[in-house]
Amino acid sequence: DVQQRREQVRSRGRLDGTLEEARALLDRALGQERAELFPDPSDDARMREAELDSLPEDTSAAVRRLSDYRWRSRAAAQSFEELRDLLRREVLDTRFQGMKEALANSTPEDMQRVREMVDALNGMLEADDRGEHTQADFDRFMDAYGDMFPEEPKPRNLEELVDSLARRAAAAQRMMDSLTPEQRSELQGLMEEANAESGMNEALDRLSGALRARRPDLGWSGGERMEGDQGLGMGDATTALQELADLAELDTALNQRYAGAGLDDVDEEAVRRALGRRAVDDLERLRAVERELREQGYVEGSRNRLRLTPKAVRRLGETALRDVFADPSNTPRPGGHADDDAGHIVEATGSTRPWAFGDEEPLDVVRTLQNAIARGGAGSGVPVRMRPEDFEVAESERRDAAAVCLLVDLSYSMALRDLWGTAKQTAMALHSLVTTRFPQDAVQVIGFSDYARELPPNGLAEVSWEPVQGTNLQHALLLAGRHLDRHADFEPIVLVVTDGEPTAHLERDGSAAFAWPPSPETTAATLAEVDRMTRRGANLNVFLLADDPRLEQFVDEVAHRNGGRVVRPDADRLGGYVVRDFLSRRRRAG
Repeated sequence: DVQQRREQVRSRGRLDGTLEEARALLDRALGQERAELFPDPSDDARMREAELDSLPEDTSAAVRRLSDYRWRSRAAAQSFEELRDLLRREVLDTRFQGMKEALANSTPEDMQRVREMVDALNGMLEADDRGEHTQADFDRFMDAYGDMFPEEPKPRNLEELVDSLARRAAAAQRMMDSLTPEQRSELQGLMEEANAESGMNEALDRLSGALRARRPDLGWSGGERMEGDQGLGMGDATTALQELADLAELDTALNQRYAGAGLDDVDEEAVRRALGRRAVDDLERLRAVERELREQGYVEGSRNRLRLTPKAVRRLGETALRDVFADPSNTPRPGGHADDDAGHIVEATGSTRPWAFGDEEPLDVVRTLQNAIARGGAGSGVPVRMRPEDFEVAESERRDAAAVCLLVDLSYSMALRDLWGTAKQTAMALHSLVTTRFPQDAVQVIGFSDYARELPPNGLAEVSWEPVQGTNLQHALLLAGRHLDRHADFEPIVLVVTDGEPTAHLERDGSAAFAWPPSPETTAATLAEVDRMTRRGANLNVFLLADDPRLEQFVDEVAHRNGGRVVRPDADRLGGYVVRDFLSRRRRAG
């Protein structure tokens, strides 16, 4: 999961690890030098101590001042050289991943070879700008210096090498932008000192300019939020920000929210870098599934406008219902009534309507034959052939028709508690049950977070939780009440699925007011809608998905005022609880 991976990368640690380590090494060197000077009574020792005492607090300025200092302590000189070596390797690691490890215990000859590699790389880029570069030039470069680019797979040409180096250079700049101004200034000074000491300042500046000119489309500025207790070195911090950039790019491609998007746009190499080889295999399987769904008629549309067909929605609802009733003893029979009188017809209304699957009303034979004759053409001599669309049924007054409202919490906490998938399955299962077994019923599914909204049947499979603050049960009950009022002669059935007490309500101007802990205004507005439901004769059965004393106190008050029930189901059995509760109330209504 891309979002989960991004949070893992962000939690690796702080970005100031190199600065922290440099300060520690400098303090160690100064302490060792002072310990060497303290027993010496000479004026030279006192002058040296005064020089150390006058060093600036800024680490980079102190290192610059000490570059020509003649250390009396051999241990201090070694600590200071360790500091300079750390900076050289970290600076190079921000440009060339893996260089920090490659240059551990390096010799002057190793550093000379790095300088030669950077010069050769700049020369190759300049030759390419003049149109003189060839693949053979690149191959010779990799033969000589390929061990300095340990990533796999290795770049196959100059373009791939530039892409890799430019992405890292951009990440290094974003790493610097993520620091505080004070940290950035101090670390920049240390980097400049390290580059000057290694003799590569000018060469690295040329390389940075060339990479930026070739890939200006990359994010060369902007900070990132990093968390964790461990301080990351500059190279590791750059790697983390490079991964975050890859994940952000991959997230955009996978979300398919841009014009003309499609799974073919997803870069397999970006998937491999961010999520590993197995994720590339998953992507290919996903592409195969998309092709199969198209061929089977379950999705339609083009590229980023893919949508589920009615066939797919019906299939998903049936699957959700089957999963909910995996135990055959829980499976409702068609109609689901408490007795064998399937229709409970009181009297005909005199009107007819098109027949729908599951209808129990009697056929209107005259209207059905008229439809078939009109379609076939009267007097044509052709035998009348009837089709399903010709059938009409006689409408009747029914005592057992129900107006069903399912109110589902869409708030962020449902996702945090891993409850949203179960809630969606429950909504789809209930909708499928009502529409296929009780077609005379009127069902409405309402989702609520900071605001509430009706969830269309064809959109249930695609709806998701909403990353906003607020649990606006008041608005959800308001919408449910309107549905009940439109079907005043139907038996009201209202079911609420939630994991949190109400924290939002509608103001007079229609805006949502959020407060945590819940304000008295939110509680009063919500209970006012509960009281309206009670006056309609609608009992509220609340399915509680969290152990929260405040929430339990609130729903107990709802049950006391309304007469409904509070159910505390296991989350993985929510669907069974809701559907069985509906069937129980449905049978009583019949």
